Amino acid sequence: MPIDIKMPALSPTMEQGTLAKWLVKEGDSVSAGDILAEIETDKATMEFEAVDEGTILSIAVPEGSEDVKVGTVIATITGDDEEAPAPAPKAEDKPAAKAAPAPAPAPAATPAPAPRPAAAPASKGERVLASPLARRIAEQKGLDLATIKGSGPNGRIVKADVEGAAPAAAAPAPAAAAPLTEALPDFGIPFEDVKLSNMRKTIARRLTESKQQVPHIYLTVDVRLDALLKLRAELNDALASRGVKLSVNDMLIKALGVALVQVPACNVSFAGDVMRQYKRADISVAVSIPGGLITPIVTDASAKGLAQISTEMGELAGKAKEGKLQPHEYQGGTASLSNMGMMGIKQFEAVINPPQGMILAIGAGEKRPWVMEDGALGVATVMSATGSFDHRAIDGADGAQLMAVFRELVEKPLGLVA
Repeated sequence: MPIDIKMPALSPTMEQGTLAKWLVKEGDSVSAGDILAEIETDKATMEFEAVDEGTILSIAVPEGSEDVKVGTVIATITGDDEEAPAPAPKAEDKPAAKAAPAPAPAPAATPAPAPRPAAAPASKGERVLASPLARRIAEQKGLDLATIKGSGPNGRIVKADVEGAAPAAAAPAPAAAAPLTEALPDFGIPFEDVKLSNMRKTIARRLTESKQQVPHIYLTVDVRLDALLKLRAELNDALASRGVKLSVNDMLIKALGVALVQVPACNVSFAGDVMRQYKRADISVAVSIPGGLITPIVTDASAKGLAQISTEMGELAGKAKEGKLQPHEYQGGTASLSNMGMMGIKQFEAVINPPQGMILAIGAGEKRPWVMEDGALGVATVMSATGSFDHRAIDGADGAQLMAVFRELVEKPLGLVA
């Protein structure tokens, strides 16, 4: 029988997406792993792979369609028991479905996958539908596939499902976006309404939730940069033959990672009646891209060398600007770093990215009067760094300790290469 291809959930927070481009057409034969379409999520444009083999019978949702809900049938392919010639008669009957893609297929498709997740836990001999990659990731994370609802064809569990299994519980907060839909009064001022992208909608919703639900506490320290700038120049001279050029930001990522390991009370997330204590420091780094902001992650930043961090950040920033980041490259993280110093911003207070417990805001390095070690007044290169902490999870004293350790690591930067 025909197999419905449904709009996948390519990230734990994805509720709908834009079907940017079809890479196949009706009558094409496809195999498992073939790229069927490009789908724009709230953070990136991602390729959607086939998990079954067959022939495209019909395409129900045309490319360019926006706000296609997860689970909507977007195409149909032949099943294992069908022959390839089947698409010809079907293609002629499909215009009615194209006229109303969302309402018509959705009710018919919704009951089909629902019984599978419910029956899966009880089935001892029945095989759970899952891709090989999803099985491997589930095994590594210790997940029970029988408890996971698949977003692939026929309820098949795919990579995005197992990657998002843990954070999926945090999804039920879209109600906070309601105030953003209020009609604005018209005061006679010339204007143009620009439709929000999926990314901007997600940013608006998450930042609103953060400021409404997370009690922020802000702690600022002034940090002398002269020693770090001197060490950076020396390292870049030594690394020039390897094509590596360290930025100040690369060194600050390392410093924050090391500081979080030294002050584990700040490397946490608040989760209602439990506190999640992370065993490594994964640093989300804010990168500005057309249409919004995204935070690619440097995993285990404290354990990586500066050259490796620099190389990874270059690759991640490039993929971010092209909209090619994969979910595991921007979802997660234990803390964030946002640097607006290169834009001349002296100091600012960043909004925490839940469920993380803190974010570090970096201002510009500038020449300021400074009392030197011998007590004399001099001039030093100084930046202001402000930590925003979730006060439900992190006490002021612990936040202050983290900021002190971060300052010491920057002012005595040899600790970053030890």
